[in-house]
Amino acid sequence: MSDSEGEGGLDLDSVFTEPPRPPTPEPTVTTYTRERKASTSSTDDWSTIDIRLVGSHPLWGHHLWNASRAFASYLDDHPELYRGGSVLELGAGGALPGIVAAKNGARTVVLTDYPDVALIDNISHNVRANIPERERAGVHVEGYIWGHPIEPLLRHLPDDGEEKKAFDLIILSDLIFNHSQHDAMLKSCDLALSKRKGKDGPDASGNQSLSAPCLLVFYTHHRPHLADRDMAFFTKARECGWHCEEILTRKYPPMFPEDPGEEEVRATVHGWRLTRQ
Repeated sequence: MSDSEGEGGLDLDSVFTEPPRPPTPEPTVTTYTRERKASTSSTDDWSTIDIRLVGSHPLWGHHLWNASRAFASYLDDHPELYRGGSVLELGAGGALPGIVAAKNGARTVVLTDYPDVALIDNISHNVRANIPERERAGVHVEGYIWGHPIEPLLRHLPDDGEEKKAFDLIILSDLIFNHSQHDAMLKSCDLALSKRKGKDGPDASGNQSLSAPCLLVFYTHHRPHLADRDMAFFTKARECGWHCEEILTRKYPPMFPEDPGEEEVRATVHGWRLTRQ
């Protein structure tokens, strides 16, 4: 429509008077450097992992959290938790811990996050960028909402003739600050974790056997004044029949130096192991 006859214009600038939104930030790439020397094994010969992060996201998927770095190091040092077994990562974000498990010999890895296209596509990119195609068949990416049925996740597990498919290891990296979701997380973990019997340590022949199924929960108290609400996750877990033990504390520079609260608390990653009673 033309303004040539003096009529009021209906161009977009006159209709939409709010200032335009700033463009979405571009994705960033953060490199995780392995802390122990790479093995000569063909399944264990990596030294770095490049993690692409979405430029911005309301679910905080645009950060590589300190807990994720601590998780990657811990999993690298404890392959008996998953090598030859199945791993589920909830709320994966950039999926660094799950990718470490895949690179170190997990048979099946299912990486999940909220079913948002940007998050799921980004995880898929990180899998393609870090896991060779010949080793990628056992790695799967799924959108998943905590507390919902887990059948879409179990379908990725191989059929070994067991009565019920389930995961040997479940990863929760910096998720328990979602206080309203504690019950939903625990429900998913209870449904998804294997009930097989297992033991820690080598078998009678001296070979390292797959450890007992467990849930690993790594986190930081980013808001120290709400630490008691973070810890309510473990209170609820015990009430549901989980045995909870702290297995790790590790210091990093705090992710948000300007945040309120004691810096020592905000700089500490805690790692817990949960097993069935």
